[in-house]
Amino acid sequence: MVFLRDWLISLDMKKLRKSDIKQEVFDLYDAYAHNKLQRREFIEKLSVYAVGGITVASLLSFIMPNYKDTLLVAPDDPELDSSYITYTSEKGGGEIKGLLSKPKQFEGALCGIVVVHENRGLNPYVEDTARRAALAGFITLAPDALSPLGGYPGNDDEGRAMQRKRDRYKMLEDFIAAFQYLKDHEDCSGKVGVVGFCFGGWISNMMAVKVPDLAAAVPFYGGQPKEDIDKITAPLLLQFAGLDERVNAGWPEYEKALKEHGKEYQAFFYPEVNHGFHNTSTPRYDKDAAELAWQRTIDFFEKHLR
Repeated sequence: MVFLRDWLISLDMKKLRKSDIKQEVFDLYDAYAHNKLQRREFIEKLSVYAVGGITVASLLSFIMPNYKDTLLVAPDDPELDSSYITYTSEKGGGEIKGLLSKPKQFEGALCGIVVVHENRGLNPYVEDTARRAALAGFITLAPDALSPLGGYPGNDDEGRAMQRKRDRYKMLEDFIAAFQYLKDHEDCSGKVGVVGFCFGGWISNMMAVKVPDLAAAVPFYGGQPKEDIDKITAPLLLQFAGLDERVNAGWPEYEKALKEHGKEYQAFFYPEVNHGFHNTSTPRYDKDAAELAWQRTIDFFEKHLR
């Protein structure tokens, strides 16, 4: 099978800048990335914006993920112990693979963070994020909810298709089992939080509902729970993209319920940035907003896990 990105690499493409791209292109990509558009329809709609010397091929190349050149932490960083493990998710998918990372040098026990991927499996960006959190002094576990289907296939298009085959509540159980694995780990203090992105943001919100001893939750642009919000005990740090109308539409009702039940939370909206602004691999990435959101995330975990 010839993948879209393999085809694009063979073409002579115009080098684009973020300022060259209309917001509608980012909106189309968001719809495509969240299974609202099929690939053919996505390309057809994208062609409307191939004007003024900008080709469809160059637009596609620009908007699609580039993992090779965007990692922030080397997979073999000498300051980290980072390797794949498997654990059992009895209520979910069975044997689940995950990336376990921790600093090589540490004293005492480490606090834990479950790092939850988007709707396409454990891709290089999420692994990179888990290593970043480990470098900040935590033990992290980034599970791959595609493990029962063979694991992340190496590209996001197939990853999305695979993830649609799994029940999201079964995947939720996989991440709850990851929480328990970290909590019981010999190098963990027993205090564990969760951070997740997009689908992982929904998982983070749901873990706050489902896991009474969760110590902290940081959902990035994640869907909101609709019930049992009174059961939340973990403090929440909610991160939203200002241009993300789809996810943001559910926030007022969620905030109302959090207030009614006296829950501890902070919410930040980052203006003029798109859903996925923390993901370094696509042009939706906004360096200033991403770095501020990440620093707030680490500070939040320092406060509630240490």
